[in-house]
Amino acid sequence: MSGHSKWHNIRVKKTAQDKLRGKIYTRHARLIEMAARTGGDPGMNPSLRVAIDNAKAENVPNANIDRAIKKGTGELKGEQMAEIVYAAYGPGGVACLIECITDNKNRTLSNVKAAISRHGGNFAESGSVMWMFARKGIVSARKNSESRILNLEELELELIDFGAEDFEEHDGIITVTTDGANWTKVRDFLKANGYDVLEAGLKYVPTQKQAVNDLETAQKLMGFMEAVEEDDDVTEVHTNADISEEIAGQL
Repeated sequence: MSGHSKWHNIRVKKTAQDKLRGKIYTRHARLIEMAARTGGDPGMNPSLRVAIDNAKAENVPNANIDRAIKKGTGELKGEQMAEIVYAAYGPGGVACLIECITDNKNRTLSNVKAAISRHGGNFAESGSVMWMFARKGIVSARKNSESRILNLEELELELIDFGAEDFEEHDGIITVTTDGANWTKVRDFLKANGYDVLEAGLKYVPTQKQAVNDLETAQKLMGFMEAVEEDDDVTEVHTNADISEEIAGQL
């Protein structure tokens, strides 16, 4: 089973090492708020359960989570949030999808366009980029001391039985790709077998990749994505960059 891209693992690792940015709480609160619109009970609302689990994995305080749920259900007043996906081409001609949650679409569009332009990218029509991605389940995790699985080959065989379509490992982080229905089974299996889940949910995965074979382009792309993600309304940036092993090791 070949990995869909090493870029995802690099981003997960960097995010895990860079939690000083206060906006991580804002992002998770907005995702929880959106999920809670269809019900505030995580036992009855799988989307909310996922949003809460992901927030807790990044140490978002329970008070923030509870407040976001109440905003989503209408118990607390707040501006109506909307989900938007923008598209762009970044350094090296890499295609990007930019997911946002906002209470002001005009502000978000203006800010995202400005960040794209300032950092070597070009804003694009969503249709010109969306076809290069598919919505897939993604689970990223790291082995802990309680793991009962001895090696990656054994783990890969187990995960196939749970619906894994793709599997890769980079710097101790495994990333598993599934269809839209099976990612929760993979997440629960990993949790039960001594893995700390770093993130889990539906994400845009590239089906058409753009090779990035030089360090300068990879670094520019990293800077581009970080700049776009600095906006509070941006929740995640996805790319079809295919980073070579050699370059990945230098990032």
